[in-house]
Amino acid sequence: MARAKLKNSPSESNSHVKTVPPGTTEDVHGVSPLLPSRRMGSMGSDVGQRVQVEFYVNENTFKERLKLFFIKNQRSSLRIRLFNFSLKLLTCLLYIVRVLLDNPEEGIGCWECEKQNYTAFNQSTNINWSHIFWVDRKTPLWAVQVSIALISFLETMLLTYLSYKGNIWEQIFRISFILEMINTVPFIITIFWPPLRNLFIPVFLNCWLAKYALENMINDLHRAIQRTQSAMFNQVLILICTLLCLVFTGTCGIQHLERAGEKLSLFKSFYFCIVTFSTVGYGDVTPKIWPSQLLVVIMICVALVVLPLQFEELVYLWMERQKSGGNYSRHRAQTEKHVVLCVSSLKIDLLMDFLNEFYAHPRLQDYYVVILCPTEMDIQVRRVLQIPLWSQRVIYLQGSALKDQDLMRAKMDNGEACFILSSRNEVDRTAADHQTILRAWAVKDFAPNCPLYVQILKPENKFHVKFADHVVCEEECKYAMLALNCVCPATSTLITLLVHTSRGQEGQESPEQWQRMYGRCSGNEVYHIRMGDSKFFMEYEGKSFTYAAFHAHKKYGVCLIGIRREENKSILLNPGPRHIMAASDTCFYINITKEENSAFIFKQEEKQKKKGFAGRGSYDGPSRLPVHSIIASMGTVAMDLQNTECRPANSSKLALPAENGSGTRRPSIAPVLELADTSSLLPCDLLSDQSEDEMTQSDEEGSAVLEYVKGYPPNSPYIGSSPTLCHLLPEKAPFCCLRLDKGCKHNSFEDAKAYGFKNKLIIVSAETAGNGLYNFIVPLRAYYRSRKELNPIVLLLDNKPEHHFLEAICCFPMVYYMEGTIDNLDSLLQCGIIYADNLVVVDKESTMSAEEDYMADAKTIVNVQTMFRLFPSLSIITELTHPSNMRFMQFRAKDSYSLALSKLEKRERENGSNLAFMFRLPFAAGRVFSISMLDTLLYQSFVKDYMITITRLLLGLDTTPGSGYLCAMKITEDDLWIRTYGRLFQKLCSSSAEIPIGIYRTESHMFATSEPHDIRAQSQISINVEDCEDTKDVKEHWGIKTSHHRNSCSSDQSEHPLLRRKSMQWARRLSRKGNKHSSKTAEWISQQRLSLYRRSERQELSELVKNRMKHLGLPTTGYEDVANLTASDVMNRVNLGYLQDEMNDHQNTLSYVLINPPPDTRLELNDIVYLIRSDPLAHVANDGHSRKSSCSNKLGSGNPETRDETQL
Repeated sequence: MARAKLKNSPSESNSHVKTVPPGTTEDVHGVSPLLPSRRMGSMGSDVGQRVQVEFYVNENTFKERLKLFFIKNQRSSLRIRLFNFSLKLLTCLLYIVRVLLDNPEEGIGCWECEKQNYTAFNQSTNINWSHIFWVDRKTPLWAVQVSIALISFLETMLLTYLSYKGNIWEQIFRISFILEMINTVPFIITIFWPPLRNLFIPVFLNCWLAKYALENMINDLHRAIQRTQSAMFNQVLILICTLLCLVFTGTCGIQHLERAGEKLSLFKSFYFCIVTFSTVGYGDVTPKIWPSQLLVVIMICVALVVLPLQFEELVYLWMERQKSGGNYSRHRAQTEKHVVLCVSSLKIDLLMDFLNEFYAHPRLQDYYVVILCPTEMDIQVRRVLQIPLWSQRVIYLQGSALKDQDLMRAKMDNGEACFILSSRNEVDRTAADHQTILRAWAVKDFAPNCPLYVQILKPENKFHVKFADHVVCEEECKYAMLALNCVCPATSTLITLLVHTSRGQEGQESPEQWQRMYGRCSGNEVYHIRMGDSKFFMEYEGKSFTYAAFHAHKKYGVCLIGIRREENKSILLNPGPRHIMAASDTCFYINITKEENSAFIFKQEEKQKKKGFAGRGSYDGPSRLPVHSIIASMGTVAMDLQNTECRPANSSKLALPAENGSGTRRPSIAPVLELADTSSLLPCDLLSDQSEDEMTQSDEEGSAVLEYVKGYPPNSPYIGSSPTLCHLLPEKAPFCCLRLDKGCKHNSFEDAKAYGFKNKLIIVSAETAGNGLYNFIVPLRAYYRSRKELNPIVLLLDNKPEHHFLEAICCFPMVYYMEGTIDNLDSLLQCGIIYADNLVVVDKESTMSAEEDYMADAKTIVNVQTMFRLFPSLSIITELTHPSNMRFMQFRAKDSYSLALSKLEKRERENGSNLAFMFRLPFAAGRVFSISMLDTLLYQSFVKDYMITITRLLLGLDTTPGSGYLCAMKITEDDLWIRTYGRLFQKLCSSSAEIPIGIYRTESHMFATSEPHDIRAQSQISINVEDCEDTKDVKEHWGIKTSHHRNSCSSDQSEHPLLRRKSMQWARRLSRKGNKHSSKTAEWISQQRLSLYRRSERQELSELVKNRMKHLGLPTTGYEDVANLTASDVMNRVNLGYLQDEMNDHQNTLSYVLINPPPDTRLELNDIVYLIRSDPLAHVANDGHSRKSSCSNKLGSGNPETRDETQL
């Protein structure tokens, strides 16, 4: 320790004496006398003289040097104990040799005395003690035993002297010292008294000394190699040695004592001991004389005392090991692959998500998972880990990642990866991040070569772990996903399905078409392959990216979404038609399985069929799954290729349907060019957004549009945020203007209506204005969003935001905040909820932990259900802590369809599905989301290291120059002439170079038990005549429009009188006598009466809301209760995926996501298509002038094919 720090340099001597400068005097002992620092009359001749100091003089004594060698030094002490252990084993072996060579029949007695015959006393009833006290010991054997006894005696006396600490009796009365004296002193005496050389000496007792030496040797071994072996191993070793010593002592003792009785061999004595100690007791061999019988009694008593103590210690250590988990074998770590999962607390949901996702990949089946957790194993976790499926592959270790001993137990330095997950259920999420950061630092310090996969909760803590190989920030992804849900419906569902491993087999046994199609498409994932090695894309080398994407989808059913150049590590989503594919490019595509697991089957007979049906078209079946995209079995995909030439579609062969009019009305779909045509690429409304706004803006909105500029936000709330080009205010807004419900000296607006927003609001309810909330605003203010489509954002916060957060958001247009909670009706009304299109309810940190599991979401679910009843036309997007609680969203106790979905979920879970919750209607519609669903993103990155990057690009968290972005468009009635998804793919690729990746579909669903009267009643909606005009005025005032990025649908106002007449006729029929109707009609009338009763309940809710609005001084004309729903609102509710229980209990609307549907999937009205649009600024610097001129020509020509991309 301290001595090691004071090692002498090579120039110094081996002694601990410092060098003395020349000119100083030394005494003969090497210690210079103390000299005065200055002498009288001398001027500096002896000023700098030094004094020698000798250190550690106490260790130079002879006793200390011996103690260092025999006791303190681990390595030398280990050698001595090993030598001692060998001596004791040798003495036991020599005793056995002496017994085998001893023959009592030849006579017994002292050395060089007259021998007495053994058989002369054989029949005597008295015990002949001479047979016990004397043995026949050969002279060579005696010499060896005496030598060993002399060495052992000297060693024992030396160790006793060195370990003496003032109490000599403590040393003498030790059992080990007594046994040494018994086995060594008699042999030494025989040197000086030869007649005693045949004296019996119980040398077999040395086995206990050997056991003691072995224990000390193991302890020294662990100290010498700095390794902590498990106490379980030591205790098992001690127990085995104790049993062996008991058996050996009993065997030798009984054999020797029975020399005076019935002669027993050594083997029969061993047999007797085993039978006796095992409590079998055959009785065929028994001791005959009382000394041997007494020895048996003593040995049994000793065994009854010693063995239970040993077993008790062993059981205790076993229970402790079950809690702590023991160690991961070093041999297994060197021969098998394993990953380490570090968590602060392990819940069953987190464990199952990790195991199901990790072992879903075939090449990870042979991996071991070592869980390192500081808490004791949970009961549920223990039960799961006892299942044979996991017990052979998952090892639980209780320990801390901050301790090197625990990291060594987990063999972190041999691990293939280390996953460090945060505890999201902690109330203080910042403290949870701090623990994660320390774990990451500790692992990096212990095993710098082990890849790190870290999950961080708060974005401001992300830069502390930027050294990790992969980092997922929960709040960044969460807020960006919730923001995109407002403009691209069900983005959360789309991303969740993409990052989950599935084979597309969910729901395939369901009788309903939407469940089978939704389940099949959910099996699509993102894969990668080098283009030169790909059969999918190899033939498109030298072609444009758009050309390759379209034809790969048409021919193979795969969706090419991005590439990565070999010389550039950046991934580009939809780089556009100007990107020319190279053989060295890495292609990223969406498909059911990767290409390596696909088989290509060419069928020649399909060619003849195709020729025969060319006139009718190949897309007649409604949403029929093509053969070439059906997964046949696990692991391998059989694709039926049409054996067609990869040719661009000829416009002359795609005639328009008859219902669309003559062929001159609308042009056919243009072919996708192999190389980019600069004059006809990319819509100019995105590339020159500012100029177009100046040309097309109206007089009344000109002042508002010209206020915004494009630039990078000047202030970021945290370190590490990716810069994104956004719409900004020319000057920062004062903090007082950001408060929505209070006026200031700059404006006097105190409610949302006073601002006169052109678009509807997006309200975000959160507990605090965390830095992650910044990522909610940025995607909604990105430069590629049209200025006309920017929605005002209102932050409804429980606590007042901090100054640095306001500094970060004050540069964005139409962003406001207000203090309030969602469980306060006044707060909701003041923030303008009646003028909102989307309400995002973010999970609150203070409610994430609850005494009872899964109760953390109770308050959020009840509040959302209340808002759903009060504001039925509002789209509510909710974040929950636990995914299993999504079944309570839009809960109806007597809904048989929800019950059927619950049974379907249980059946899928029993079948081993990782996506059992996918058929829950709120999740399928994108109305509910849990961030724990994205844990699989971190797990997938172990196999697909690009998944985090692609997800961040899709969510708009990262912006790479030249990479596209995710958006959505709606299929209107004018676009239905395209008919199928494959033709839509061609249309988008040829006109605007956009890549569709999926469809968000909403459809009405009928119960199987519905009667014709119920079907007729579904179209009958009561309209309140008194408030109709007010509602219409509000609609006109707010300028409600349909945009391609919102899940809403416009409806003709001419529908309203028809609906009103039908509802009045229905009311008159309801007031007639019921005896004229059949039993079914009477039942239908009773259902309608129940509906009226419910309508009266909703009218009470409506009055409550209106009274609160009057009390707050807010205009009530904007509130649209259920009684005042127009036909347009009804369609909005249908498209938003809500259950129409207000209208009829037997009608449901289903919304679900189809990822990469087959090319022949029929397009339906109000389908929303997910697009990856190329970067508008990718080529602005190179050919901006030519693009502007081409855009002007296109606008002036009036060609119907060059209209806005939202209208196909």
